Amino acid sequence: MTEHHPTDEPRRPDQPYPPADGLGTVPDWLRQPATPAEPDRSDRFRIWLADHSGKLLGGVAALLALVFFGLVATGGYVGVKRWADGPEAYPTISQPVGEQAVSSASPPPAAGAFDGTPAADFPEGAAGIALPAAKRTGPFTEKQVAAALAKVRKALVTARLDRTFITSKDPDRLVRQFAPDARADLRKDFASDVFATYATRLAPGARITADPPRVKGRISYRATKDAGGIRILEVTSNFVWAYAFHTTGGLPGDGVVVVHDTVVWSVPHPGDVRSGSNGLWIEKADSYGSNIDCAAYDRGLLDVGSPTYGGPEDPDPDAVFDPDRTLDIPDTC
Repeated sequence: MTEHHPTDEPRRPDQPYPPADGLGTVPDWLRQPATPAEPDRSDRFRIWLADHSGKLLGGVAALLALVFFGLVATGGYVGVKRWADGPEAYPTISQPVGEQAVSSASPPPAAGAFDGTPAADFPEGAAGIALPAAKRTGPFTEKQVAAALAKVRKALVTARLDRTFITSKDPDRLVRQFAPDARADLRKDFASDVFATYATRLAPGARITADPPRVKGRISYRATKDAGGIRILEVTSNFVWAYAFHTTGGLPGDGVVVVHDTVVWSVPHPGDVRSGSNGLWIEKADSYGSNIDCAAYDRGLLDVGSPTYGGPEDPDPDAVFDPDRTLDIPDTC
């Protein structure tokens, strides 16, 4: 697991930013030896866990090889820590305090690729991203809350659903939606595999079907302050994204790749930061992928996996479709 340690003192909003720190590297996969066995459906679900933490202002990177590893998303503004203290998976069963909304759009009739999986009952695409009602929260007006939620929803749609973005090598379609001061570090994410915790990019040769991805989850928000006293509106998204890939497999769900992520977004109060820091940031992100091509995901890219033989079996492979499932799960690649 990768840890990033905080700087000694937070910076004030009127101070210049320090140079962006490197975001670290990812340890080699720890793979379990395969044992001969007949393939069954549970063998199709190989989970990759990306659990990352760190600090908004960066720090010293220390790599620890564990059964799962950490990935660090970027974001942060002057006076706000890069990550929360210590590595910690977001407990999706216990929802954060604050206004929230749960996907409620009626799903379309199941069609083809998602038949036989829980995703058949999920709404299509952006219809699955419901926003909670905007209310005055702490120092943030109703209008400011509504604007922040709209920024988060737009970023989610681009990062996980926009086919132009997920098939392109240029990340600017998403990056330019963030505060100007956040963009340099975000581009560093896309130069490595760090972005995979909050954005989807297809592997070369990967082919998704014409079926829109299916989406289920929730969004919540609250007003809080960072360690330096900067007032922020913190928005937490927790979603399961199901993608249909072309496959030669014949079992239900053979071509369905699942990504479950939790992302903590933040918007600082405009009165507390300089203009370049005013806007959207990512505080932290955690995710796992299921039924993935492990070699591709090692590089942060998404493709459907090939059947595996042997290895640990998941007694309930459908559990990966549940947005209330914890992200703290073992790596079975």
